[in-house]
Amino acid sequence: MAQTVTLKGNPVALSGPALSVGDKAPEAVVVTKDLQEKAIGGAKGVVQVIITVPSLDTPVCETETKKFNEMLAGLKGVDVTVVSMDLPFAQKRFCESFNIGNVTVASDFRYRDMEKYGVLISEGALKGILARAVFVVDKEGKIAYIQLVPEITQEPNYDEVIQKVKSLLS
Repeated sequence: MAQTVTLKGNPVALSGPALSVGDKAPEAVVVTKDLQEKAIGGAKGVVQVIITVPSLDTPVCETETKKFNEMLAGLKGVDVTVVSMDLPFAQKRFCESFNIGNVTVASDFRYRDMEKYGVLISEGALKGILARAVFVVDKEGKIAYIQLVPEITQEPNYDEVIQKVKSLLS
C-alpha cells in the first residue's frame, strides 16, 4: 500500500513500496551534476546516506542540503547522495553557489528509480517529484534507518540521522 505525507497539511500519496528497516536497499541509478550515472542502494561496502528532496530551488531543500554537507563532512566510509528531480545543470549551479562538495547531488530525472524507495509523489501539484526522506544503508546493503518526513515543508531530524550513521561506523 502506498504511503502518504502532507503538503501544508493536505495528504499527498506516494508511489512505490513502503520500505522497512532490514529490507535490502533497492539499487537505483541517478545522474550527478556532471552528467555521470551513479548507482546507489545495494551493498557498496560503505555506509550510504540517501537523501531525497523535492527541489534544491526551495528554501527547506537548500537548508537541508547545506546542513548535511556540513554535518557529514569528514566522516570516512560514508557515501552521501542528495537526490531530487532537478536537472543536473541546475544542481551544478546550486553546488557551485553554495560550495557543496561533501555530498553528491544527483537527479532522478532519467530513470525515476527512486520510486523503488516509495518516495515519488503520485498526485497533486508536486506530482512527479520526490518527497523528503532519508535512508541510511549499511555496508551490506540493508536499510538501517528510514525517515520519511511527514510534512514536506519541514526539515528532517538531522541528529537522528547522524547518530545512526555514526553507530554504523563504530
